[in-house]
Amino acid sequence: MSQEEEFRPVDEQVGYLLKKAASALRTAMDNALRPLDLTVPQFVCLERLRQQPGMSGSELARAMFVRRQSMNLVVKGLERRGLLIRSPVPRHGKALPTELAPAGMEKLAAAYQAVSVVERTLLDALTPDGERRLRADLTACATALTNLAGEAEPD
Repeated sequence: MSQEEEFRPVDEQVGYLLKKAASALRTAMDNALRPLDLTVPQFVCLERLRQQPGMSGSELARAMFVRRQSMNLVVKGLERRGLLIRSPVPRHGKALPTELAPAGMEKLAAAYQAVSVVERTLLDALTPDGERRLRADLTACATALTNLAGEAEPD
């Protein structure tokens, strides 16, 4: 690798560009969800539970790439607001299954409308082929890095 390749300007580095795009997306989603009194993690939590009712806090944390303690705060806040229902009886062990309450489904529907405007704005910058390529490329990048992380972990 040449020194020129090794020391590219930060604004040309893929990791920086991904972070910049993710930060812009997060800000736009935060702004879109704010009138609904939701944060991005709360929105994603509601969506994950719509897809997979009955997930435990630990399962939600893994699915959202956050620590269990952070997820617990999100779940408890949504439960206090009547958007989630947690079973008082564990499925197995101590894990309490969590589901959307009817109010949570209504809130999620409104959030989807707000977030879809953000995603459409993002994707309008691309051609349909570019959108398909972006999805495939991001998936390939995540897989490659997940495999790298997996290889680096001890047995």
